[in-house]
Order: sequence, then C-alpha cells, then structure tokens
Amino acid sequence: MKKIILNLAVTLDGFIEGPNGEIDWCIMDDDMNFDAFIESIDTMFYGRVSYDAWGNFQPDENTSPVEKEMWQSIHSKTKFVFSSQNRANEKDTFISSDIAAKVAEIKNQGGKDIWLYGGAKLIKTFIKLGLIDIYKISVHPVALGSGKPLFEDLDKRVELKLTGTRVFKSGVVELTYVPE
Repeated sequence: MKKIILNLAVTLDGFIEGPNGEIDWCIMDDDMNFDAFIESIDTMFYGRVSYDAWGNFQPDENTSPVEKEMWQSIHSKTKFVFSSQNRANEKDTFISSDIAAKVAEIKNQGGKDIWLYGGAKLIKTFIKLGLIDIYKISVHPVALGSGKPLFEDLDKRVELKLTGTRVFKSGVVELTYVPE
C-alpha cells in the first residue's frame, strides 16, 4: 500500500511560509538527494492554492538544468487537487468531498508513495484526519518570527516517533517521524 509522506521545509521557529507567503529561506543542497525522494513517489496531493502556484510551475530560462529537470520530474507525477472548487482538468483530478475515503482508495491502488505537497490548509486537514504515514520535516536554520505555522489549530495531540535524522552541509536537519 502507498504511504502518504509529508515532506516539508520548516523554519526553526515552526513556519512553512513567511508572513507574505515567502519561501526564499528554503535551501536546496545537493547532498539532500531530493531526486531520490522524487523518484520514490508517483503521486502528489495538492491543496488548490498550492496547485495554482506550483502545480504547473515552469522555471524560466535562467534556471539551472538540474532544477529544470527536477520540475520536469515533479510534473510527471499523478496529481490530485483537494478543493471545494471542482474544476475540470484533463490531466489532474480534483477532489471536493469524502477526503478520507478517496485517499484510502488512492493508497490502495499500489505503486510508489504519495507526496503530500500542501498547502497549509490541506496539511492541517490530513493531520486532523490522521492520514499522514510519514512526516519528513526539514528544519532550516532561520527564524522568521511570524508566518504560516506547520502545526496550527490542532484539536488533539499528535504523537510521533522519530525514525531518522539527516544533517546537511547547509545546517538543514531532516527529521523523519511516523505516527505512534
């Protein structure tokens, strides 16, 4: 069965975006081997806002070949968009109801794992429904003081067990957890 992986960058003070949606603090080191993660998935879950911003993002001509290749690989994945705005789209599937049931159906299809890409509202929904199988949180060495927090409005405690850590040359620390 596929696993849902929340693979996300967070600041040291717990924000996934700055107060104006900025993510310029996010570091991509070559020793992170992000390509291996992208290769390990075949499906991506987006909220509508994140999908509109990144679901079909095309890097400009000044972007490095490595980053262009990364985006090409990301865009080759099957995409599901969770949104109350059920828009028709030939290549991506929009889901507007029965989230838990639809997610269970997708997980049972087999294949590679699923990247819960975000955004914040969708992540919050998946946390509350207990749908995340692996939390892969990369803590970046910066504190913003304000912004959009990763864990917000929890109605109950989320107990996690640490299963792995990796430290990168930039000072980013990747923490991998599974629900207890």
